Amino acid sequence: YYNNWDFSHKLINDYLKSIYFSGIEYVELGFRSFDQETYRGPCAYTKDSFLQKLNIPKKLKIGVMINASEIISNSKNKLNLNIKKLFPEKKDRINFVRLACHFHEVEKVVYVSKFLKSRGYKVMFNLMQCADKSEIELQHVSKVISNFPVDVLYFADSMGSMTSEKTSFIIKNLKKNWSKEIGIHAHDNMLRAFTNTDQAISDGVNWIDGTVNGMGRGPGNIKTEYLLINYSN
Repeated sequence: YYNNWDFSHKLINDYLKSIYFSGIEYVELGFRSFDQETYRGPCAYTKDSFLQKLNIPKKLKIGVMINASEIISNSKNKLNLNIKKLFPEKKDRINFVRLACHFHEVEKVVYVSKFLKSRGYKVMFNLMQCADKSEIELQHVSKVISNFPVDVLYFADSMGSMTSEKTSFIIKNLKKNWSKEIGIHAHDNMLRAFTNTDQAISDGVNWIDGTVNGMGRGPGNIKTEYLLINYSN
């Protein structure tokens, strides 16, 4: 966000090498977005032509994030054509795709998971702004997603406002209708990203996110370094 997704090949290669030797298996390198007239760096698009120029360790699994709002609002094509435009190849260097959704967007885009699975990707849904959602809302959205080929259901503390109790509340209600893997994406506005992630692990979450030095939108995320210190084998 701060440098317009513009990183040098050397920096990315050094990063990938360090991540690989740290024992981390999955790396989300950037967004997969539609081309725009204003300049944005290659990690805003993370195209296969860009990935081919990087020195990616063979065993490292690479992913991208797509914004549901972008494929919904791109009115030039229908939704299914939009997703095909973003992923024209049957299988590229990408291993997983994470779809970032607000609750009101889920039912409009959840079926694209079928297309992504047909392309051979691990599919993840990232539910944004979960802190103020009710039991009914959480249970409903997890039931809707459970009817589609989604591998991991993430929930995000987008404003960094959650407590440990709220984290447990969300996981408990998602699990009412979701039996597969769950992930947490914690922001650190109130310096609770680590505490909430630790609580989520205790409550059975399988996937946790981190960023180097905690760099990310706003105050950032939980530091990858803290996760490695506390959870690596």
